[in-house]
Amino acid sequence: MTNSQYKKYLLIILLMVLAFNYVDRIALGLVLQDIKVDLALSDTQLGFLSGIGFALFYSVMGIPIARWADRGNRVTIIGVTTALWSAAVMLCGMAGSLLQLILIRIVVGVGEAGCVPPANSLIADSFTRAERPRAASVYMLGTTVGLVIGYLAGGWLNELYGWRAMFIIIGLPGLALSALVGFSLREPRRIQSQAVAQSLAQPSLKDVCVTLWTSATFRHMLYASSLMSFFGYAIMQWTPAFFVRSFGVTSGALGTWFALIYGVGGILGTYLGGEWVTHFAAHNERLQLKAMAIEIVIFATLGAFPRLSSLAPNEYWAFGWLGLSAVAGAMIYGPMLAVIQTLMPPRMRAMSIAILTLFANLIGVGLGPLAAGALSDALRPSLGEESLRYALLAASPGYLWVSWHFWKASRTAMSDIAGTQPDQDLRVMAV
Repeated sequence: MTNSQYKKYLLIILLMVLAFNYVDRIALGLVLQDIKVDLALSDTQLGFLSGIGFALFYSVMGIPIARWADRGNRVTIIGVTTALWSAAVMLCGMAGSLLQLILIRIVVGVGEAGCVPPANSLIADSFTRAERPRAASVYMLGTTVGLVIGYLAGGWLNELYGWRAMFIIIGLPGLALSALVGFSLREPRRIQSQAVAQSLAQPSLKDVCVTLWTSATFRHMLYASSLMSFFGYAIMQWTPAFFVRSFGVTSGALGTWFALIYGVGGILGTYLGGEWVTHFAAHNERLQLKAMAIEIVIFATLGAFPRLSSLAPNEYWAFGWLGLSAVAGAMIYGPMLAVIQTLMPPRMRAMSIAILTLFANLIGVGLGPLAAGALSDALRPSLGEESLRYALLAASPGYLWVSWHFWKASRTAMSDIAGTQPDQDLRVMAV
């Protein structure tokens, strides 16, 4: 296998691992209503289960795993943690109470924390600065593939066999992927010369934190990512339940629609985002970040329409607006990760992604669904089943705040990159 062929293979395998890393979270959102009925839970309890109960350990464990990834064998890390979360997902189907389900989701979170930081570090070591936006966008297609699989498999497996069997079935592919990672991928650091290895010695945790905090670009991207995650997960996790309550859509039909919307929209948006940057702004992170700021405003505007009664009188109008917003939203993720990879020195890349993930998940995944669920419960006495519609609508204007931070990051991006990565393309490791 040539170097070019292996790089494509590496992206495909990492993409599939990322996809199944997302499947259970998507499927969980689809079956919240069924779990609510089965275990007699409130929306606030469901928000805790799908939010902070998972996100706390997912986020915190990302830090030690990333430290390990910045100096150890990233292939081993991805393989072992994939096996762990896949087995835990299967156990979700055997939970008999809210407490048991929360404890199992904690294990899922610990395992899934070993996916994104090591994978981004591997990609950054294998592709040049100009190649990274496209490579990161291809990798981020894994989230779209995960959405498609999660909605299709989750929706129909739940409708045909129930939510317990669904979790058992969707956990199985991850075990096979774990073995494939371990046997077919290779760690670039093993073939580095001793001189290169010494030049890339891992900095201390203090040095990493100082470097990240002194970068104005990273700080604003951290704020933007955290806020985007908060409003995004508040909306995404509860959108299936919104369609069930407001429009009476079944889980099977809902899964099919969402797979189509996020599949086509996600693939198109991710492709356009990566290709646009590669062709028009490959070495201009300032322009990339300005484009992200504009895309977020478009995404927020389109995403609000499905929850406005006058503009979404039925589910078909709502699905149409979701499709448009999915394209705009997917355009930013690959370029955003590529900016981080370029901004940070080689031995800080996994940690930078882990810290970004830590705050994004504690604030976003942890508190977003919980806040939306609590607001829905608070509005229920006056709005009934429509309370969730307005709880989700209230989150949409928050994306303007996200856009502002991306715009601020664009003002310092080029100077920060010049200060930390003047010769980074010379350090890309041969695979």
